[in-house]
Amino acid sequence: MIRALTGFSTRHPWKVIALWSVIGVFLAVVAGALMPRAMQAQTGDFLPKDYDSAAALRTAEERFGVTSDSGTLTVLVGRPDGAPLTGADRKNIASVAKDLGSRRVTMPDPQATPSTSDDQIPFLVTDYSQTPEVGVGMTAPDRTFTLLSVRLEGNTVDPGMHNLFREFREQTEDAFAEVRLRTGFTGGLADQVDTRDAEEPTQRIVGMLMLGLIVLVNVLVFRSVCAALIPLIAVTVVGGAATGVIVGGALLTGASLDTSTPSMISVVLIGIGVDYFLFLLFRFRELLREHPDASPRAVAAEVGARVGTAITSAALTIVAAFATLGIATYGGFQVLGPSVAVAVLVMLLASLTLMPALLAVTGRRMFWPSRALKRTPRPGLAGRTGDLVSRRPVAALLAGTALLGALAVGMTGIRMDFGQGGTSHDTRAAATAAEIARALPAGVSDPAAVYVTAPEGDRIAPRSLGALSGELARLEGVGEVSAPTLNERGDAARIDLYLTSDSQTQAARDLVSGPVRDTVAAHTPKGFEAHVGGTAAIFADLSTAVDEDLRTVFPVAAGLIALILLVLLRSVLAPVVLLLSVGLCFAATLGASTLVFQHALDGPGVNFVLPLVLFLFVVAIGTDYNILISDRLREEMEGPRTARAAVARAVRHTAPAIATAGIVLAASFGSLAVGSNASTRQIGFATGLGILLSAFVLSVVLVPAAAALLGRGIWWPVRPGGRRAHGGHAEPAAPVRATNAHEPHSAAPVGATTEYEPHAAAPVRATAEHDPRPFPPTG
Repeated sequence: MIRALTGFSTRHPWKVIALWSVIGVFLAVVAGALMPRAMQAQTGDFLPKDYDSAAALRTAEERFGVTSDSGTLTVLVGRPDGAPLTGADRKNIASVAKDLGSRRVTMPDPQATPSTSDDQIPFLVTDYSQTPEVGVGMTAPDRTFTLLSVRLEGNTVDPGMHNLFREFREQTEDAFAEVRLRTGFTGGLADQVDTRDAEEPTQRIVGMLMLGLIVLVNVLVFRSVCAALIPLIAVTVVGGAATGVIVGGALLTGASLDTSTPSMISVVLIGIGVDYFLFLLFRFRELLREHPDASPRAVAAEVGARVGTAITSAALTIVAAFATLGIATYGGFQVLGPSVAVAVLVMLLASLTLMPALLAVTGRRMFWPSRALKRTPRPGLAGRTGDLVSRRPVAALLAGTALLGALAVGMTGIRMDFGQGGTSHDTRAAATAAEIARALPAGVSDPAAVYVTAPEGDRIAPRSLGALSGELARLEGVGEVSAPTLNERGDAARIDLYLTSDSQTQAARDLVSGPVRDTVAAHTPKGFEAHVGGTAAIFADLSTAVDEDLRTVFPVAAGLIALILLVLLRSVLAPVVLLLSVGLCFAATLGASTLVFQHALDGPGVNFVLPLVLFLFVVAIGTDYNILISDRLREEMEGPRTARAAVARAVRHTAPAIATAGIVLAASFGSLAVGSNASTRQIGFATGLGILLSAFVLSVVLVPAAAALLGRGIWWPVRPGGRRAHGGHAEPAAPVRATNAHEPHSAAPVGATTEYEPHAAAPVRATAEHDPRPFPPTG
């Protein structure tokens, strides 16, 4: 199957390239326009329906018309000089608020808005023009400002909705300026828009730096402009196609994507896509050196068939690992898993078709202007590392284990942070929130809410909730309790709780999930039903759901990866070695993240999704690199050389590809570490570090050292061939014939080259060894 795909692609390269280009560009444009429709910004909508806060959301929607597609915000109105509001000022505030609540706000034309015109298709744009809901709320104790509550209906992740808010903000500022009052906007939609505007320049710069780093690494490795740029362009096109498939699938199935999913998929696609292309490029260059007269198309077909096996195994490992998220209870995980899996499958298809086609078309020009194809490479650092690991495997094993073990100790006292992370930008919304917090309870702009519903056919009398309101007001941590607000039918009531702690803090979550819910359960009138909602309640329930998912997904994912390794490696002992190494790497990465974000930076803990995302990425991608080195180890041990000589040779030929791929993938994830959102920073830092440890410690040191110690016994019960002496080592042999392949049992090229062989007095001539079929040097 793999050989058939790569063979067709290299025979008809221009057709394959044209097809991918058209599909990729088309799907990328459509995905950019439809992405907001497939995304959901409300975390509570991803919770299982039997959770208390999820029930509160349903009550808010069914009884009060508050849908998940609504942008709430708080408007501060005060005097420019900071003096207390006068009676005339309060009358003006009420008058302007009434006028704003009856005035239709027209969404600006997206084609005339620079921030959205590039990714919006006119006939796919949703018009969010509407009349906002505006109400006068609390006044500061010192009467320096009054708060307005505003609700705008629409998808809060849609750029069109953001433009609508900007238009409403401008109209509101002008309206209050006419009566000589100042305004400030915070909470919900205001925070999102201000944060996005503040982050956009940084994200653009970071994205350019990341791409620049990838290009620079490839230039340094291949000494070629084409080898640096073509993979990046190809991966970008494929990424557009993958995103389009994911968005289309979400819309067709009715699934909602979490707001973090697109950025996660983007870095995954760029990272693994360039990785897979690098694996192909290294082997392509290797075979071109051995066969200077061979047809580039024939070489590309052979490279695609050989490396395609390892790439397929690596990709399917990631797909299988993320597929386990399908059993999670938290909807955000359920969406992330299939999305990443689909993206990786699309990239796998491109690796077996588009990338070999590009190699066939470019041929030796891919490495222009480098002259590396005309000379035999020196052993270099990779050769010296392989020689050292093979000669001193115990020391290498102890050093690598000690490093990872020391980092793993950092997990001591680890805490989970279930907050949304906040931002590091000094935005207008943040300044307004700080001004409100100095005068009113910290949770005033994002209150907790108790929803009480009457039995079918009954109505609620506000006085019947007096006891409940009184008990809630006496709770420590509750600043104020609003009067019950009835819905139009009178069969449901809402009581807002203004907490003294910010709604995203652990203190707020503990208060809502404990004393508040206990009080509601004890003092809700008999026959009535009550649920506690709001941000703090949602994240309290989220902590419970994630804790259950971690206990379920971890063992299932580990078992599935172990099964895949057992089948791929055809060994019992090798998968154990690989799993122990990636497990230690995961512990080390999580420990290092805890040391940095919880201890060094004195944070509340590590983000709640970090252990699961880190486990899947580090274990899956670490396993990818281990598969690559293991394939080469098995192949080298098929020959008559000693096990340690085979280890040295495998490291020499595979370490450059793994190291380069690790740097590129770490840079891709590392771009997330400079964002303003704390959770995204943690994921970017931790995943980037984990990938570097997987590449440079696991695949280059620990696994080869273990193989050198265990010899061919690591492949028990199906040991590689070769003439073995006692103890499983090869008998001394004359000239060693090398294949330079990463995959076992692959067809080896015909031709003689000079190869570096550790422990040998002189270079050895390399000829074909495994497969009797000669590699065709024809044009």
